[in-house]
Amino acid sequence: MASLLLPTPPPLTSFYHRSTSSSSSSSSSSSTSSLQFHHRFSFSSFPYLPQTPTRTRISLRAFDSSSDSTKVQEEEKQGAIDGENVRIADEDYPSGEFEFEPITGWRNFLVKVKMLIAYPWERVRKGSVLTMKLRGQISDQVKSRFSPGLSLPQICENFLKAAYDPRISGVYLHIDSLNCGWGKVEEIRRHILNFKKSGKFVVAYVPTCQEKEYYLACACEEIYAPPSAYFSLFGLSVQASFLRGVLDNIGIEPQVERIGKYKSAGDQLARRTMSDENCEMLTALLDNIYSNWLDKVSSAKGKGRKDIENFINEGVYQVDKLKEEGLISNVIYDDEVTAMLKERLGVKAEKDLPMVDYRKYSRVRKWTVGISGGKELIAVIRASGSISRVKSQLSVSSSGIVAEEFIEKIRTVRESKKFKAAIIRIDSPGGDALASDLMWREIRLLAASKPVIASMSDVAASGGYYMAMGTDAIVAESLTLTGSIGVVTGKFNLEKLYEKIGFKKEIISRGRYAELVAAEQRSFRPDEAELFAKSAQNAYKQFRDKAALSRSMTVDKMEEVAQGRVWTGKDAASHGLVDAIGGLSRAIAIAKLKANIPQENQVTVVEISRSSPSLPEILLGAGSSLTGVETTLKELLQGLTFSDGVQARMDGIIFRSLEGYPNSNPILSIIKDYLSSL
Repeated sequence: MASLLLPTPPPLTSFYHRSTSSSSSSSSSSSTSSLQFHHRFSFSSFPYLPQTPTRTRISLRAFDSSSDSTKVQEEEKQGAIDGENVRIADEDYPSGEFEFEPITGWRNFLVKVKMLIAYPWERVRKGSVLTMKLRGQISDQVKSRFSPGLSLPQICENFLKAAYDPRISGVYLHIDSLNCGWGKVEEIRRHILNFKKSGKFVVAYVPTCQEKEYYLACACEEIYAPPSAYFSLFGLSVQASFLRGVLDNIGIEPQVERIGKYKSAGDQLARRTMSDENCEMLTALLDNIYSNWLDKVSSAKGKGRKDIENFINEGVYQVDKLKEEGLISNVIYDDEVTAMLKERLGVKAEKDLPMVDYRKYSRVRKWTVGISGGKELIAVIRASGSISRVKSQLSVSSSGIVAEEFIEKIRTVRESKKFKAAIIRIDSPGGDALASDLMWREIRLLAASKPVIASMSDVAASGGYYMAMGTDAIVAESLTLTGSIGVVTGKFNLEKLYEKIGFKKEIISRGRYAELVAAEQRSFRPDEAELFAKSAQNAYKQFRDKAALSRSMTVDKMEEVAQGRVWTGKDAASHGLVDAIGGLSRAIAIAKLKANIPQENQVTVVEISRSSPSLPEILLGAGSSLTGVETTLKELLQGLTFSDGVQARMDGIIFRSLEGYPNSNPILSIIKDYLSSL
C-alpha cells in the first residue's frame, strides 16, 4: 500500500505478515423488533503549530462513561496547561513521499543472485510486462493465495516491486467497472504515479469507463479503448431511497430516535423525503468529490478545468470523440495493444509477449527484488467492514470487524516489545457501539505504551472513527468519508401488520420498562419513549465528549462539527477531525516521527493478519470463479446478521456514478437494506 512509499533508498520498507489465532465465539441473534440503523461518529481537533513535535497524552480516566461536559472541559484545560494536548499541523508532518533510487553497484549484483536462487514461483522472464485487471471489489485486507478477488495492499506492493524489479519492463492495466470507494482509488492512483518515477511505462486499457475508472486511467502514460467501449463520463450523482410509504402500506411503523440533525441513518425507514440537513450534507460531499475529479483529471491531461467540465456536460459517449479531445491515446483492441507493446520491447511478431499476472507476481517476495526493511518494526492492524462485538454463527469468518478478534491483535502488539509503533488501518462505516467502545479502550491502552497512528481508507465513520480517535494522530485520504458523530436507535411497531395477518402476541412482564423493546406489537408508552430518548442522548453525549477530549476540542466546538454530519477527509482536516491527508505511507512516516525513528532510517512493517483461511473459505474461493455464489452468500449472510443495542454506524450513501454498478438493480439494494434493518 502507500506504506510501501517511504522516502528512503530502495530497501524502503519491508512488509511481513504475522498471523494471530482468533478465538471463535458466536453471538445470539436478537429480537426481530430490534431496529438496526446505519450511522457514524466523527471526532476532531483543530491542528496547532508547535515548534517541536509533541505526542498527545490523554488520561484514560477522562473517557469513563461518567465524564460529563464540565469534566471534559476541565481536563482539556489542564492538558493544555501541561502542554500534552498540542497537535501538529498537516504541513508539519513528514509527507512519506516515495523517492525512487535505482539499485546499482554491488546491490544490483546481489539482486541478480537472489533471483537465481528464488523459488520457482518467483521466477519471471526478463522483459516481462506486469498485467493487473482492476475490476470489481477491492479489499483493504491482505489476502491469502486461496482467497479470490483483489487486495489493495497487494496491488500497491506489486507496483513497488515492479518499479525495482529489473525483469519487469512496464505495467499493463485493464481497468474495468470498479466497486470500491474513492479512498482506495486515490491510493492506487498514487502508486501508479510513484511507479512512473522508475522510468518504466504504464499503459491502461479501459473497455468500460465511468468517472472512477478514468480517474485511475488518466494517471497512466497512455490510455487505450476498443471501438465498442462503454464510456459514460456524464458526471456524478447521489441518491437516497425511502421505504416509509412501503412500511405504512404493510402496517409497520418505525419508531426512530436519532441524535444529530445530519444523522440520516434511519431516514430510509422513517421518512418519505430527504431532509434539508441531509440534502445539505450530501450536496457538500458530492461537490467535494466532483471538484477533486475535475482538478485531478484536468491536471493529468494538461487541460483547463472548465474545458473538462464543458466536455462532461456535452454528454459525449463516442470513443472517437474522446480521442479527438486527447482524453485517450488511441482506439484499438486489446490484441493491438499487445502487438504495440511487443514492438516497443523488441519482441518478434511470432513470439508471445512475456507477461506476469497480478496473482503470480503477488507471490514474489520484496527481498527477491532487493527491497529490505530495517531493524525497527512497525505493526499494521487492519480493521475492515461492519463492527460487531462477537462473531455471529452465520457470519463468514473473513467479513467485518469482530471486536474480540481485533482486541486480541491489539494486545499482541501491546505486549510485544519489538514493535516501536502501530498503525490501525480502518475501512469501516461502524457498527455496534459497545464493540466500538471496547476496541477504543484497547487502542488507548496501546497508545499509552507506544505511538499509534490511524490510517483511513474509503470510510472511517461512527464506530470506525470511534476507533480512530483513540490514536495519537489520524491520517485520511482527501475523499475518505468520515465524521457523523451521532447515534440512531429505534424499534418497529408491528401492531397494524399483526392485525392484517391475524397474528396475536401477549406479554407478561415485571418491571416498569420490561417491555421497552420486547413489545413490538404496540408503540411506546410516553414514559417508555422518554426513557428511549434519554438513552440515545446519553450515548451521543458519551461519544461527543470522548471525541472532544481526544481531539483537544471544547465540547461546544465539537458539537459544531458533530450532529451526525459526514465529511470528506479534506473537509475533516479543515475542521480538525483528522490531522493529515495521505495514505498508508504517510501514516508510517508519522509513526516513525512519533517513535523517534529518523525518517531516513528503514523500517520493517509487520502485518498483523487474521488466521489462515478455513476449508469452507478455500472451497468458496475456488467455486466463486465459476458461479459467483460466494459473493451472493456473503452479502446475504452479512445483510441478515444483526445485534441488539445502539448502533454507531454510517448510513448507506449511494453515489450512482461512483460505485461502478451501472447494471445493478436498485430495487434489490433497497430490499437488502430493508432486510438488514429487521
